[in-house]
Amino acid sequence: MKTLYQKEVVDEIINRINKLSPGTQRQWGKMNVDQMLAHNATTMQTATGELYLPQILIGKMLAPFMKSQTTNDKPFRKNGPTNPVFIKNNTEGFEKEKQNLFKLINQFHQGGEAKCTANAHSFYGKLSPTEWSSLMYKHLDHHLRQFGV
Repeated sequence: MKTLYQKEVVDEIINRINKLSPGTQRQWGKMNVDQMLAHNATTMQTATGELYLPQILIGKMLAPFMKSQTTNDKPFRKNGPTNPVFIKNNTEGFEKEKQNLFKLINQFHQGGEAKCTANAHSFYGKLSPTEWSSLMYKHLDHHLRQFGV
């Protein structure tokens, strides 16, 4: 299981992000590359505790059956639903969004388990630091695959 606490995993993610350009096209979904970077930055803010979103009702009902998705090695499926808070229509441009995402990934990695949020995830509910770290890796991987890197 890959997590963002592993330096080699963070290096892999950073290298993949660096393969993106402002013109990189998605292979599925609706986001452009700037929106995807901003979307991922917002999700990283939930993992660092900078952003708190209460658990949604459907998550409270389904999370017990789906929580294992946070730590297994199976990639997320394409075109899954997105909480509207994470939909980013207005962005600050490719380079600024990329640098912000780098900052948040490194902040999460360097903080380690001790600095991971104790807040519940907005869908899955209470997560351990390892579950948060695995989930953030899987989410980044999902969107990088969406853009072919």
